[in-house]
Amino acid sequence: MAVLLHIGLGIVLYYFEPVSKVYFWIVMGYFIIRIVLVSGAYKPYYVFLGCAYFAGAEVLFRMTDGGIAYEASKYLVILFMLMGMFYKGASGKGYPYFIYLVLLVPSILVASTTLSFFANFRTNIAFVLSGPVCLGIAALFCYDRKVTNRQLLNIVMYLALPCIAMTTYLFLYNPSIKDTLSGTASNATTSGGFGPNQVSTILGLGMFAIVVKLFIKSPNQFLKVLNVLILGAMTYRAIVTFSRGGVFAAVIVIGAFLWTLFFRSSQKVKNQILVSFVLLLLTGMLAWIISSRQTRGLIDKRYANENAQGIKKQDITTGRLALFKEEIEGFLSSPFLGIGASRVKDIRVVRDNHQLPSHNEIGRLLSEHGILGIIIIMILVIKPIGFRTANKRNYFFYAFLCFWFATINHSGMRIAAPALLYAFTLLNVVPERVFLRSIEKGS
Repeated sequence: MAVLLHIGLGIVLYYFEPVSKVYFWIVMGYFIIRIVLVSGAYKPYYVFLGCAYFAGAEVLFRMTDGGIAYEASKYLVILFMLMGMFYKGASGKGYPYFIYLVLLVPSILVASTTLSFFANFRTNIAFVLSGPVCLGIAALFCYDRKVTNRQLLNIVMYLALPCIAMTTYLFLYNPSIKDTLSGTASNATTSGGFGPNQVSTILGLGMFAIVVKLFIKSPNQFLKVLNVLILGAMTYRAIVTFSRGGVFAAVIVIGAFLWTLFFRSSQKVKNQILVSFVLLLLTGMLAWIISSRQTRGLIDKRYANENAQGIKKQDITTGRLALFKEEIEGFLSSPFLGIGASRVKDIRVVRDNHQLPSHNEIGRLLSEHGILGIIIIMILVIKPIGFRTANKRNYFFYAFLCFWFATINHSGMRIAAPALLYAFTLLNVVPERVFLRSIEKGS
């Protein structure tokens, strides 16, 4: 029912786009009310559901102008997590993420002296730090927070629902791919008139969530067929954005999830997984064949790193490597405290009159935060791995971590999803009986 509702929502948003604002306010109000009114032990669960839904819907709200602000979904993830802390507190063991948040502050002070006169200080700082702050606050609340496997599966499904609505919207916005292509560059027209990079990233996230549903929560043939159809449609729309980052990330994340699932399953379940895996491969192959035909072979050239004439391009990263080198130069020029938050983008505006923000969060952290950026990266990498050694029940740990790492290396932290999924690696997945026992104890 929820799937059909979101397919219908995608149709309504295309024909009556102003409904998007109503949709935003209704969903926001619903989750705020649920978090406030639900019994204490279940408050974190509804915090996670609300955060997951808005992370999945973020790009849809942006392309339909539904949010109250461009970064609204990040701010709502922060708000929901703070509400969770207000009611349930935060684990003292998560203190490295408090240190992480403190380490972000010096870059703001440096930026106050390095940003050009014409730069809008508030909006520039918010643009580059809203994602990292979102990650830090989410990690603080999620650290060692108890959830059951069933709850975590539902959280993943809430990531998928808005992606289904967006996929429907994209088919209506651009039903004929052939009429809108002239080259192999990322295409805004096939991406709902919005940034292809962000659209493919969210569709990649949706692909992962639907694969989870296909392998874990498809008890009958009807649901398997439905999930395969949704996955095929979502994969096709992700491919024809011509933005490769989201598709590559989806493949990596799905691979990490299936690897974990397969090697932690019984022999009987492994056989079922293999059958579903064959179905997954056939779906992916069919989506690629249709994409190739609809794009007259241009998509094959895109993934072969060729232009429309079939000539090999020199840079497979489409300029990202050059941007990363500039960021390393920024680090070398100011290695201690960095060049200041948003200064990388500001330099490009002054020099080239072109607003080109960082595509790589690692490079941005190094250039804008200096040595503090190295410490931040160490916290982000080491802490979840250390947590994993004592908490191995989270089937999605490596998938979540891979999504975060893959996304920040091609799209930075423009959207809330990588920050949120990183925080979800820190959840303590417990058996149902343990969770119920914690409710009885009032924890």
